[in-house]
Amino acid sequence: MVNEHELTVSLEEFGLSKYEAQAYVSLIAKGTISASELAYYSEIPRTKIYPTLLKLEKKKLVVISKSKPIMSTAIAPEDAFDGIIHEQINKVNAMNTLVSSLKKASEETRKSRGSEEKRYFQLGANNVLTQLQTMIEGSKSSIKIMADQWGLGLLAECKEQLLSVVRRNLDVKVLVSPTQICSESYRIIPQGVEIRASEITQNCFIFDETELLMINNDNGKGAIFSSTEILGVNQEKVFSNIWKNAIKTKALADMTKTEAQEIYKIIKTVNETGLRYILNSAMISKKQEFDMFKLLEKNGISLKSKSLDEIIEIIDAIMQITCSGHVNFEANTQNITIESKLNSGHSLPWVSILDGCLQKQGYKTRTVYQNNSNKGEKVHIKISKN
Repeated sequence: MVNEHELTVSLEEFGLSKYEAQAYVSLIAKGTISASELAYYSEIPRTKIYPTLLKLEKKKLVVISKSKPIMSTAIAPEDAFDGIIHEQINKVNAMNTLVSSLKKASEETRKSRGSEEKRYFQLGANNVLTQLQTMIEGSKSSIKIMADQWGLGLLAECKEQLLSVVRRNLDVKVLVSPTQICSESYRIIPQGVEIRASEITQNCFIFDETELLMINNDNGKGAIFSSTEILGVNQEKVFSNIWKNAIKTKALADMTKTEAQEIYKIIKTVNETGLRYILNSAMISKKQEFDMFKLLEKNGISLKSKSLDEIIEIIDAIMQITCSGHVNFEANTQNITIESKLNSGHSLPWVSILDGCLQKQGYKTRTVYQNNSNKGEKVHIKISKN
């Protein structure tokens, strides 16, 4: 059965007003009828029916009788719209010709400037995951990813594809938002994928340094930039710069999300404000008390309630992340050794935090620092109860 409402809406697209479309559809359905009947069947106000009929007559869509009462008849659709259809066809042909001419002019301009056209493809939100899985599986050498919570969630659904490329020894690196360390999605990412944390503002997937998939976390839509060497190289540089300063997360993998977040906050606080804190302390006070434990307390990080084993576990994880080092506690000798593969004092801020924690728990400490230019540095802390 023909839906009169749909016909009315379609006629509006032909340039008819709402009332004109309603009147014409009613006349087609009812045949020759009076103006008052037309107003009734088309649901047009009686005060509007005559102006509407006159407009339709002018457009050669109806015939109005000269008798009274005024009777109106619709012109057959094939006759009424033949001219309009041809007019629309001519407009479309003219637009196609114009677009072709503009495209030709654009190509000639690019050639004269030595430029080359590159294209991108838009993806609907429902197609992004499938496309991401396909691009991961098709990678040849490397995958570099910057992902916020949305992007990491999508990546977690690509576990099988990631396992496949890891088995092929591809270089797979992922930058995640700090809030996602040890999250459910984080734990799904297979071993062999290196993950670091930094402040992430976009979802960008770089494949083999040339092919990009960008995803909008507001609506889930994506865009593929294919064979775009310049864009790929630039995004690769952005990724590399962030990656170099990002915090490694491997040592946090077996922790709870809360524990991992705490360690991230400690590292971030010391890295960002530690030097300024030491300089300010040196200017304000002549005492050489620059321990980082006080800095953490000033930034709302409290380690007072931690046991000795918990504190050593925290500092050990931090040493792995920042210095490729370790912390070892020998209970029988009451000796703590902090080792760092980096020298020049890289371990000292963390030694200062550990020393501050020990003193707060009532231990007396004696510290010996050893530096070897080839092997890194070691710090020994001998502890005893006051």
